[in-house]
Amino acid sequence: MRILVSGASGYVGGRLVPALLDAGHDVVATFRDTSSADRFWWAGHPRLDVTTMDVLEAATVRRALDQCDAAYYLIHGMDGDDFVERDRLSAKIFGQAAADASLERIVYLSGLVPQVPEDQLSPHISSRLEVERVLGDYGVPTISLRAAILIGSGSTSFEIVRQISERLPIQTIPTWMRSDVQPIAVTDAVAALVGALDAPAVTRAYDIGGPEQMAYSALLDIFADVAGLQRPQISVPLLPSKLVGLMAGNLTDVPGPVVEALVESLRHDMVCHEDDFRTDLLPPGHEMVTVKDAIRRGLARQVPGTPEDELDPMGPLPTDPDWAGGWTSLAP
Repeated sequence: MRILVSGASGYVGGRLVPALLDAGHDVVATFRDTSSADRFWWAGHPRLDVTTMDVLEAATVRRALDQCDAAYYLIHGMDGDDFVERDRLSAKIFGQAAADASLERIVYLSGLVPQVPEDQLSPHISSRLEVERVLGDYGVPTISLRAAILIGSGSTSFEIVRQISERLPIQTIPTWMRSDVQPIAVTDAVAALVGALDAPAVTRAYDIGGPEQMAYSALLDIFADVAGLQRPQISVPLLPSKLVGLMAGNLTDVPGPVVEALVESLRHDMVCHEDDFRTDLLPPGHEMVTVKDAIRRGLARQVPGTPEDELDPMGPLPTDPDWAGGWTSLAP
């Protein structure tokens, strides 16, 4: 199949492209500026085309989708006061272009949706849910994979956990943050994304999560244990989620609005409500990575001199954001 990957320069996109190539697909990787593709080792692959696409410019989207069979939609907005409107508009443009190109399917990486009334969802999750619906409105089968926390060096969620753990000798945990989360290793998420190309071509959502559910405070404990940190926790009642988001945004190098949006989503349990993806999307015999092993691999130093195509995709890669990484790291 000829597959378009929008957001190829992002954390997931940069790891998905080589997985698709390994699976034998032809790939079209989109960038706002194609010169940035040179940072990726896979940019010169013989079955890869690199093209310019701005998801808010319909002509560039139509051109990029020409002669493609399917597309990954990895466009996420979490910063700026107008991110909800921009997400809505970009999904409309992409959905219409996908229909015009007669795509077989769209695969969208979304966010886990807690089982609460929709008016109680955070703006971040509400927008993800709206994008799922908008993409599906144009008649192209749309498969949405809903994830909570991706574990791996360079993942926004992982870097927030890492930097909070490094920089707070005592962790103050709001009582409302006792909600459960179900993290998933980025390698497992990528495997599910690749498998979505072979799933039945019907519009539906899959919850994707790792083999363990835990309180967010327990996730911080596991990280500290793997990283060799001593980080006692103190429960703090009546600490508003907005204030926690602002504090965490100031404490980490991750862009503040992104941190605030993610923290706001932790008011509710972010766990899978079904596990169909394990049989429908993952290859037979696939063994999922535990949280502890995922954190260990995310913290491990990459062996100097290792060719980039042999580096662990859960570890730090040269193309990860400047704010990724920290001073906690394990021997390989």
